[in-house]
Amino acid sequence: MRIKVCCISSPEEARIAIEAGAHALGLVSAMPSGPGPIDEVLIGQIASAVPPGVDTFLLTCKTDAASIIDQLRRTRCRTIQLVDEVEPGTHEAIRRELPNVRIVQVIHVQDHGAIEESQAVQDEVDAILLDSGRPKAAIKELGGTGRTHDWEISARLRDAVRVPVYLAGGLNPSNAAEAIRAVQPFGLDLCSGVRSNGRLDPVKLRSFFDAVRACA
Repeated sequence: MRIKVCCISSPEEARIAIEAGAHALGLVSAMPSGPGPIDEVLIGQIASAVPPGVDTFLLTCKTDAASIIDQLRRTRCRTIQLVDEVEPGTHEAIRRELPNVRIVQVIHVQDHGAIEESQAVQDEVDAILLDSGRPKAAIKELGGTGRTHDWEISARLRDAVRVPVYLAGGLNPSNAAEAIRAVQPFGLDLCSGVRSNGRLDPVKLRSFFDAVRACA
C-alpha cells in the first residue's frame, strides 16, 4: 500500500513523513482554498532534498500546459498532481515536454459521474487520485477538505479503470483500515487527518501507518 503524505510545509515535516515510512510527499502550490500551499521556492528546496525512492508530487490548480510545465521546471518535482480539470491537450503536452514526469489526475467524487470522468482521462495519465473537493463551488475546493466521500463509488471506479487509483479525502488513523477494505486502492493520500493545529503530528502519523500495516 503506497502512502502519500500531503501538505508538507517544511523540510522538518518532510523528514518526519519519510521517517514514518511515506512513499511520497505532496507539495502544494497556490490554491483557491484549503490548507497547505507554500511558496514555489520552498517546494523546490524540499523536493531537491528528498532521497531517492521517495516521490515528490507537485499539486497545482493551473489548467494550461504552459503554466504547469513552467511550475514543474521551477520546482523539480517528479510527479504532477492536477487537482482540477485541465484544458484539452494538457496531459499530452506535459508528456511531450517532460517525459520523465508522472501525471496524476485528481477526480473529485461527488456522484457516479466520477466513473465516466476517470475512464475518459485514464489513457492520458499514470494514476488517478480520488478526492472530496467541490470544483464547481463559488470558491473552488480542490483538496484538503477533511471530508470523506462515497467509497462505494470509489470502489466501482477502481474496477472501471486500468490505471492505479489513490484514495484521498478525510483519511485518518481511525478509518484507514475501513478505507482499504472498502476501496482496495493502490495508495492512500492523507493530509488533515494526521495534523494537529495545522502541523504534521508524528503521533497521529505513526498511528496511521500502524493501522495500515495491521490491515495488510
